[in-house]
Amino acid sequence: MMTLHEYVKKGLFYKSVVEDGSDIIFIVDYNGLILYHNHSVEETLGYKPNSLVGKTFFDFILPETLPEFREKYQVSISKPFHESVEFRFLTSEGSYKYLEFNSINVKQKENIEGLILDCRDITQRKKDAEELLRAQKAKEQFLANVSHEIRTPINGIAGMVTLLMENPTPQEQGTYLNAVKSAAENLKVIINDILDLASIESGKLKFEWIGFDIKDLLTSIIDSFTVQSKSKGLSISLSVDEQVDQIFVGDPFRLNQILINLISNALKFTHSGSISLRCAVEKQQEKKTFLRFEVQDTGIGIPSSKLKKIFESFSQADASVTRKYGGTGLGLTIVKQLVELQDGSISVNSEEGKGTTFNVIIPYAVGSQEDIGESTSFTHKKNTELTSIKDLNVLLVEDNDINRLYATSILKMWECNTEIAENGFVAVEKSKSGKFDVVLMDIQMPVMDGYEATKAIRQSENAKSKIPIIALTANANASDIQKCLASGMNDCIAKPFSPETLFSTLIKYSKRKPVPAEPSQKRNLIDLTYLKKVSNNDKGFITEIVRSFLDSTPKTLQEIKSQMKSEDWVKLEKEVHKIKPTLVMIGLHHLRELAVQIEKEVTDGPTPKTISILANSFCEQLELALDELRTTEI
Repeated sequence: MMTLHEYVKKGLFYKSVVEDGSDIIFIVDYNGLILYHNHSVEETLGYKPNSLVGKTFFDFILPETLPEFREKYQVSISKPFHESVEFRFLTSEGSYKYLEFNSINVKQKENIEGLILDCRDITQRKKDAEELLRAQKAKEQFLANVSHEIRTPINGIAGMVTLLMENPTPQEQGTYLNAVKSAAENLKVIINDILDLASIESGKLKFEWIGFDIKDLLTSIIDSFTVQSKSKGLSISLSVDEQVDQIFVGDPFRLNQILINLISNALKFTHSGSISLRCAVEKQQEKKTFLRFEVQDTGIGIPSSKLKKIFESFSQADASVTRKYGGTGLGLTIVKQLVELQDGSISVNSEEGKGTTFNVIIPYAVGSQEDIGESTSFTHKKNTELTSIKDLNVLLVEDNDINRLYATSILKMWECNTEIAENGFVAVEKSKSGKFDVVLMDIQMPVMDGYEATKAIRQSENAKSKIPIIALTANANASDIQKCLASGMNDCIAKPFSPETLFSTLIKYSKRKPVPAEPSQKRNLIDLTYLKKVSNNDKGFITEIVRSFLDSTPKTLQEIKSQMKSEDWVKLEKEVHKIKPTLVMIGLHHLRELAVQIEKEVTDGPTPKTISILANSFCEQLELALDELRTTEI
């Protein structure tokens, strides 16, 4: 058996390293004439053994890069060793591959004018680098888009607030406030898109498994777009096959998100014509029913060359689309991932100038009425009885001045007794008094954060250590909620929150007994403080608003009672919704909360008995308010 020493001495390693090695070896003279190449040339570049001998190396270099390559080649001639010279070499198939050589100058040792070029295929590395660069540019474009999209509503909010500080007329004030609300909603959409994508890509997104009525869900979605479509002069329609009109088990919230995103897109890019949503059974498979949801529009369409890009992260079909129509470019990315995470599929057909059709197919299990229930995640149970939280003792833990003002103003409206703690440490100290019924806890605070404060309160020996603690946090994805629970909190409200969400949560944890409103109770229902404040106590303006309310409300009452008789709860809810803003203006805060309960009851799926009780109480109190208003001195 040959020893390693003999193997080296006889030079047999040459065959292993040079002839059969994975690297491509060329030996060329200073003029580029190829004198030798090994067998790896065939494997990588496709040329037969010795087929390139006698040919000029430069003839195989990509022509447009040849001048630069010659310069680097001359450097190699002038140095004993030269490394990492990149070039593109012609293959036998006619394409060019990226190679990189390290050169050894033979003249330095053997006084022979020639170079040994040890070459490696770096095609994949270059592709990876190009893809990384493309992704980086896409992210940079995305960040620029998001920056613009975020700045736009923020600038709008700041501008409207400035105008509101200039003592505008009541009409102007209403216009400015609506603009602020609209801008804030746009901001929420952008932020939610980013958070959703982060949750999906981190694998932390969880899906529900509950029963839902598919037709009710789709009808509700279409109804929510009626006003927008009418304002653009578009017709919007829904078609549901008879086979689909039943209970299915799955995640109705994510289906709602998917379809709202697709219809919103259709509205954005459709300027005339129609939008339709159709639902049918695609196929049956064992215990699953595959439902097909088709969203079709007559909009501007998508160029065929751009169709493959529309589902990519951080991109739209064209950068100019973002500038013209707005948005983060994440909507369809989120939709595609939500569909595929439910073992579904999504496809798109489009023709420029004629419209676009998205087809979504998702499998669901067939269910029954018994499967319909509350979500298993952090949602709030329906509160179908009238409940007051007056005199509820609340500890508000919040370090941000604006958030503190917003929350305390809402709590004051409900006549809660509120005390402030500007950080977690102060909250722990104040909680020792044992006088609070509930704690609203911010998470990110100086000195001591919400998690630490909650743990400290739970570890105290005070009888109130079991006090309900509700997180108020801007970070409300699944992992954040779990962290809140792990620290000892009872619930979590995402910022920015609505008064309705806060109200229902406080009721849930206040342990108050339901107190049905008593129509015969003698108390002042009307509070004109708001009207006086916004009008600088302009009696003429207040009188006009009151007169308008007295003239229009009886007709609304009649409509509500009519819908109660026919049990048309959707129309009833619309009538209640129309009068809700006026209730705030007249100071009927309790009635407004009742209106919110009616709306929620209808949205969640009304039970005739409950909705009748709520609607009857609403009508009775509204009639009492009218009587009081007729005798109120302005």
